[in-house]
Amino acid sequence: MTKYTTGHQTSLFSVADVAGGYRVPSKEPLQIGVDALQAWKQRIFQHQQQVTVNAPSQGSLFTLPPTDAELAESIDLFKLPRQNTEFWRWQADDDGVSALYFVVDDELPIVLYVGETIKSGMRWKGEHDCKRYILNYISAHRPHSLPVAVNISFWSNAPTNTRGRQRLESALIKKWKSPFNKENWKYWNTPFVGEP
Repeated sequence: MTKYTTGHQTSLFSVADVAGGYRVPSKEPLQIGVDALQAWKQRIFQHQQQVTVNAPSQGSLFTLPPTDAELAESIDLFKLPRQNTEFWRWQADDDGVSALYFVVDDELPIVLYVGETIKSGMRWKGEHDCKRYILNYISAHRPHSLPVAVNISFWSNAPTNTRGRQRLESALIKKWKSPFNKENWKYWNTPFVGEP
């Protein structure tokens, strides 16, 4: 005969297994009209279509290394391999490398967020505001049955020193005017940054 104990239920997952997961929203999903949502995306798309990708020109042996702005111009983030934004939940063999990363809605396409990290495999474990922005952004599309394809990509040729990565990140945020980066909220009146 099996003996049962009362008052204690064994958990399927440890606290570490679920740490950093999305919280269940306590409020209703973000309500934004279909016309307003499409107009917001179209404004960003039109700006970003004007941004060109130019490789830095080959110089002589005595030419200085490219500036952060010149290097930012050479990164074609739309050609980087894409991953699901839930990549951080996967089992990884290592913590990753120094990198810049880009959150993109490939449906249009538009660059939503630019970030930097010293460990590409670890950056999104735990709390990260951009996770909430993505959740709100996707939730705003669902009531209207609008297609959305949010992915993330990493550029692993980023400087290994923190200040160098941050300078390059700033140049890319300025270039793309990515709406989820706080520096650009003034341009886009981003409706997706509030609590879900």
